[in-house]
Amino acid sequence: MRPCAADRWADEADLLLRAEGRTPVGTGTGARGVVVRIGAGRWLVLEPDPEAVADGDGAPALRIGAAPARGDGLSALPVLPDAATWVPPDLELVRAGAIGAGRLHPLVASALFPDHGPALPPPPTAPTAGPRVVDCRGARHRLGLVEGVLAALDHDPAEIRREELLAALTGTPLPCLQVIDEAHRRPECLPDIRERLDHGDTAGALAVVENLLGPGARLRAGALRDELEAAAERRIAHGMFRAGLDEPAAGRVGPHREGAREGRFRPRQATFG
Repeated sequence: MRPCAADRWADEADLLLRAEGRTPVGTGTGARGVVVRIGAGRWLVLEPDPEAVADGDGAPALRIGAAPARGDGLSALPVLPDAATWVPPDLELVRAGAIGAGRLHPLVASALFPDHGPALPPPPTAPTAGPRVVDCRGARHRLGLVEGVLAALDHDPAEIRREELLAALTGTPLPCLQVIDEAHRRPECLPDIRERLDHGDTAGALAVVENLLGPGARLRAGALRDELEAAAERRIAHGMFRAGLDEPAAGRVGPHREGAREGRFRPRQATFG
């Protein structure tokens, strides 16, 4: 049988009742109890304990009692969520010494161990072992980070500026510049970045982006910038929700404004909090 989180039941019951707009158990107008389901057809009830002393915040002490018969008002009582009934498997592994808190998912770690601090970002999926080689007009050219920005190493700055002007007229840049532009807009590692953002691993996603483009990169319009801006908007909306503020209107949140000059947005400007 899975271990019960009985030491947390009273606090979880209080959270449940407050979330449903009810007063706590044993406060006069409060619920008569909270049901805890511990198996198929097996129930317990958290009810006021008249012999126990209330805790410091005035919340009544609770005790575990036998559940009434199914037809005796049981269905009228709120039910403790399953996730609050049992010890989370992640916490079991940490307590057993199988893993450390730093190996947990960032969101799980912050929920279970709020004082542990943020986990170290995972190693980037594409380590920068050396310059990337590109076929450029019959030659093998290198791409690498220069002053924190991905650049074509085998083209001098004057040639790069000339080619950028020609590309603006003809639409056909150097192969080296094409690869750099594609890396800024839709890199091959975009699915990994998107997955990390969806799972709350913001530090890991930014580490991948900075490993690819450099910490000083200015993102260009495209799928990569869209993903980072959407993640920033989700974090802002979540923070406003937790603060009890209204959710911002669509299109009004985020570091990118309609009509803003392309290339101004940096990965770390995404205000992930």
